[in-house]
Amino acid sequence: MKLACCWSLQFIMFACLGFSTEVAERIYTNAKIWTADPSNPHATAMAILKNRIIAVGSDADMEPFRGEATEMIDLKGKRVTPGFIDNHTHFNDLAGLLTAVQIRDADSKEEFVRRIGEFAKGLRPGQWMLKGIWDHEAWGGQLPEAQWIDAVTGNNPVFLPRTDAHMALANTAAMKLAAIDQHTQDVPGGEIVRYQDGTPTGILKDAAMELFQKVVPQISTREEAATFERAVDHALRFGVTQVHDMGTWANLQAFKELRSTDRLKMRVYSFVPLPSHQQLVAYVEANGRGDDMHRWGGLKGMFDGSLGSSTAWFYDAFADQPGKKGFPIYDLQEFGDWIKAGDLAGLHITIHAIGDRSNDWVLDKFEAIASANPANKQRRWRIEHAQHLSPTAITRMSKLNVIPSMQPYHAIDDGRWAEKRIGPKRAKTTYAFKSLSDAQAVITFGSDCPVAPINVMQGIYAAVTRQTLDGAHPNGWVPEEKVSVEQALKAYTINSAYAGFQEDRLGQLKAGYLADFVVLEQDILEIPAVKIKDVEVNMTVVDGSVVYRKSQDP
Repeated sequence: MKLACCWSLQFIMFACLGFSTEVAERIYTNAKIWTADPSNPHATAMAILKNRIIAVGSDADMEPFRGEATEMIDLKGKRVTPGFIDNHTHFNDLAGLLTAVQIRDADSKEEFVRRIGEFAKGLRPGQWMLKGIWDHEAWGGQLPEAQWIDAVTGNNPVFLPRTDAHMALANTAAMKLAAIDQHTQDVPGGEIVRYQDGTPTGILKDAAMELFQKVVPQISTREEAATFERAVDHALRFGVTQVHDMGTWANLQAFKELRSTDRLKMRVYSFVPLPSHQQLVAYVEANGRGDDMHRWGGLKGMFDGSLGSSTAWFYDAFADQPGKKGFPIYDLQEFGDWIKAGDLAGLHITIHAIGDRSNDWVLDKFEAIASANPANKQRRWRIEHAQHLSPTAITRMSKLNVIPSMQPYHAIDDGRWAEKRIGPKRAKTTYAFKSLSDAQAVITFGSDCPVAPINVMQGIYAAVTRQTLDGAHPNGWVPEEKVSVEQALKAYTINSAYAGFQEDRLGQLKAGYLADFVVLEQDILEIPAVKIKDVEVNMTVVDGSVVYRKSQDP
């Protein structure tokens, strides 16, 4: 009865909009639909016309929308959710990683070197080896060095980032091209790791990595768009119907190329670097803000580093590195001025902040700017990652209407070794999913791919179980910060739509909304939480079109 009443309200609403006589092109029935719509949370059927949902309710409720040409699709009891919106990706790196050397799971120095050597054999003389990501914690924490791989890479320059993209390994050939040696000056906001005699080891952190920008080869927009197509297909396999891409101007142009040639099968919200705020103002004035398939108008600032690279900015020193507290990447005054200028221009601001001191500084800056310019009521400021928070930051997020844009897989990855860096006390407010949710903050989820997999089921599994990848925490690492499956689903759907100013047309399965949804092979609301990570996507629908199907049999 409750379902029928809810549907009646939707029917009346849609009739008022003039759609009551429309006939659906497709009707999906016999499903278990989690709608994310508080007024109609569960349904069994949904009618689609072109790229819009025109009805959501019971199977019987679909009859008024059924015509002779309507395609009827029996989903055989499968779970349906709104399309997943990944709040934080680095799509350029994901695209490159799909064809790069695979070293992320190398668990020893020997295996790391072997894989790089094998990959190098397939390169042309002088060709760069890029994109492959690694994690030194997988083999105990010793940072790799150029001399490990020089013999197996020869004259092929190598520049390979750590999984978090806050430091990279370069071989000697690459450092020679970039003119980096013992005489190279240190870089503000970065670090060149050196031997005692001052010779670089090959590890460069944060801003120091920019020393390679002038020598790493660039590809054309057309070539980059082609690599992005493959990465889009990869993301669609996991039910990702939109990404908020924390990229570059080149990345924005590559997505624009795909959109202009009708090859973009997934929605994209492009963010560009905060220091380029003036360029974005001019670009928006000249080009608008895009459409529902590809939008722009967001600025992403990189404020501090990462925990894994020991460059996140904390109040207290790292437990395993006395005296080191991390650092902000940019001058504080200049960075604050960029935020203020972007905000005054009406651009969407989001800031990467990892350490507790970094998060507090960003919140302080947001609060000061809001106080000085109270007329702007729709900022939707975000903090990307919001990983390691002071106790007061949790309540301030909600009070200041700041969106914690988080990536739950990091908790089960970093949780293997995080306490080695920050100790058990600071760990209590680390990846604080439940505390933030309880404080009424609009928490959103994503992947930070390729730092973590773009697989949404693994992200939900991480948020719900917090079982670290090494199996050391079967009850969950900091288990009091677990959330429910439904809370995790909201963070990937309705909340992420809100975080991108699209809650009026995406994030819910509701009459009048754009038809983005996912069909899952198993019901993640009913199966044991530990099995969620293995659940596969049966079908992904974007803008009413099936863009991925595991098989012809739903």
